[in-house]
Amino acid sequence: MELLNSILYDTVYHSAPIILCVIGGIFAYKANVLNIALEGMMLNGAFVSVLVEYMTGSVAVAIIAAIVTTLLWGLLFSILGISCKGNVIVIGLGINLIVPAIAKFVLKMMELANISLQNVSVADFKINIPIIQDIPVIGNILSGHPLITYLAFIGIALVAVLMYKTKFGVYVRVVGENEDSAISLGIKTKRYKYAAVLIGAFCCALAGINLSLERMCMFTNDMTAGRGFIAIAAIYCGQGRPVASSLYAILFGIARSLSVNLSVYAGPAAGMFDTIPYIIMVAVLAVVSYMKYKNVKVRGYKFE
Repeated sequence: MELLNSILYDTVYHSAPIILCVIGGIFAYKANVLNIALEGMMLNGAFVSVLVEYMTGSVAVAIIAAIVTTLLWGLLFSILGISCKGNVIVIGLGINLIVPAIAKFVLKMMELANISLQNVSVADFKINIPIIQDIPVIGNILSGHPLITYLAFIGIALVAVLMYKTKFGVYVRVVGENEDSAISLGIKTKRYKYAAVLIGAFCCALAGINLSLERMCMFTNDMTAGRGFIAIAAIYCGQGRPVASSLYAILFGIARSLSVNLSVYAGPAAGMFDTIPYIIMVAVLAVVSYMKYKNVKVRGYKFE
């Protein structure tokens, strides 16, 4: 029972950052802008939040700095990819490479292998929900998480409403489905694409803050470990639908939770369990792609 409780608690733990990247990346996906820079933006949020807290001792300043700097990366991505019509894949990969390089350089200058915070602890960020925390089993799973973790799950419903029940969401989808028609209707398409990318950057900043500051009170380079790419896979599998994509994110969270908890009992083979989330990601993508295209008929002559 203790192992099961640990797996379920860690599922929430590991799902939250991926969900935040998913609900943020959905807007860019719907606006027909492939924001492959989710990984770099999340790492920036993780790095800046811990670095600023380490230097100033203020959690509030650290959070604001992480959000602002990540939005700047989103703005740079938008200027190069939308206004300058650059290749968004190349731009996104560039951001994914530049951010860890900057973090590594700063750590080198500080002569530190990682940044560990001393004036705050993980317990300071945990929220114990009254009544729920006293419920057997459920209390141990749902209570005791940081604020941003709860915001991630609440955000699923908020994004679903924003995407399908508001004028902004409708316009974002129109821009993504047929930009020429949107322009003919007088919709400022670039404005909505910029907004979509910046929403994603904001959510990635929260994901990074949750991952490093709230959950660990420390930063190590490349600590995002591909979560941004997993989020892209979840968006693709869920076809940009907030609830469906978030369920895939939770599936990957379960895989990560299993790998962490089962590795405790694996001894020397513990490292093998770290591959579980990525194996599941590849398997899920393969199955989803097969189901999506299995009934597609290719018309015309097929060259052998």
